[in-house]
Amino acid sequence: MAFLNSLPARGDLVELRLGPLRAWMVCHPELVHRMLMDPRTFDKGGSQYDRLRALMGDGLVTCRQEAHRRQRTMLQPDFRASRVADYTQLMGEEAESVCRAWRAGQRIDVSAAMMALTTKVTSRVLLSDSLDDARAAQIRRALGTIVRGLFVRTVVPVDAPFRLPTPANRRYRRAVDRLHAVIDSVIAERRRGTPRDDVLGTLLAAARDGGEDAAVTEQEVHDQLITLLITGVETTALCMASAFSLLAQHPETERHLHSEVDTVLDGRRPGLDDLSRLTYTRSAVTETLRHSPPGWLFTRVTTRETELAGRRIPRGATVLYSPYLLHHDPASFPDPELFLPERWLPGSERTTAAQHRAMLPFATGSRKCIGDTFAMAEATVAVATISGHWRLRHPPGPVGQPRPAVTLGPRSLPMICEPRSRIPVGTPPRARSLAPRTTVTSRTQDPRTAGDNGVDDA
Repeated sequence: MAFLNSLPARGDLVELRLGPLRAWMVCHPELVHRMLMDPRTFDKGGSQYDRLRALMGDGLVTCRQEAHRRQRTMLQPDFRASRVADYTQLMGEEAESVCRAWRAGQRIDVSAAMMALTTKVTSRVLLSDSLDDARAAQIRRALGTIVRGLFVRTVVPVDAPFRLPTPANRRYRRAVDRLHAVIDSVIAERRRGTPRDDVLGTLLAAARDGGEDAAVTEQEVHDQLITLLITGVETTALCMASAFSLLAQHPETERHLHSEVDTVLDGRRPGLDDLSRLTYTRSAVTETLRHSPPGWLFTRVTTRETELAGRRIPRGATVLYSPYLLHHDPASFPDPELFLPERWLPGSERTTAAQHRAMLPFATGSRKCIGDTFAMAEATVAVATISGHWRLRHPPGPVGQPRPAVTLGPRSLPMICEPRSRIPVGTPPRARSLAPRTTVTSRTQDPRTAGDNGVDDA
């Protein structure tokens, strides 16, 4: 990450050596927009997407540009804003279900809990109630293993190391096989059962309606489900885990969020009308995506010789961009290491139009993430629901920094549960917490709260 952050000082377009290969890192947000708005010249490709295709097939995320529009048109109705609004209740239900089993003083793995939550939400949207608890747990464990093993497979340019029968390679292969087997079993059961109004139902209807010349093949039904599961579960879970970690390190920010949750929800589960009123909570999620974007590095491949930043880029070249780099460039975001949800409040003078342009957690253009609205709603509902009941505290000791893999975020995040009472913003700490008193230090500490020991009402 330090290396990434050093690149803008070298120019708007920086040439890198990846072993014997050359690649270009785009460091200026306007150039990134130009690239993303021209997907026919800068198509999805490179070792990152080549390896992802081996896992996901030729689904919405990994397909080439010529296949993208048909796939996007087919799936878009399931992710339009009005449909996402319908999912608000199930998001709240699953968030309550996850935190209902927690106990005061209990030490939990927040990353694992958020993975359980997003697996349940995503599987209900994609598959209705087709996954029982056992198969949902299988998917969650498989995805954890796959994500850990996927990053090295996307950056190492040769396949030979991954064909060796090492324990790590065997674990990865078993996890991939298990994930595909579960999805195949769900598809087979659904074909024999009653049609459902979910994403799998959309895919199966498209496959049935096409007859022998179906635009949606049996393989694409499978590939799209695998794609949406992998991309929809882990990234949102990491965002929510990072949000709770950052909130715990910034007590005043956390108090503002708790006050809003208490005022807007008054102890009930978030509903559709509440999303627009949870402005500070949504701003905290947005700032988490700026500070710790789960999707931190992406590649494109040029389909023809082109020009970028005054330089000629040959056909077949690998071009990279990093939301993390863009979000942490002080030229776009002053004090980029600070966690400041206020940047994103409506009418805030902190954020300019140029900063909004530099904020790219979901990409932009025709290949913008189809689930961006869904992910924001899910994270906002989950953070609000859990924060209405619990405060999550870091245990004593330094807070570990997340290590980048194919995504960025805490793979394991131990935190301690504290029940909360409703307090207004600005109320000084009065009651001791259930966890041992500790001062949390972090390079992301907001100087406005320096010296605050993080004790809040329990």
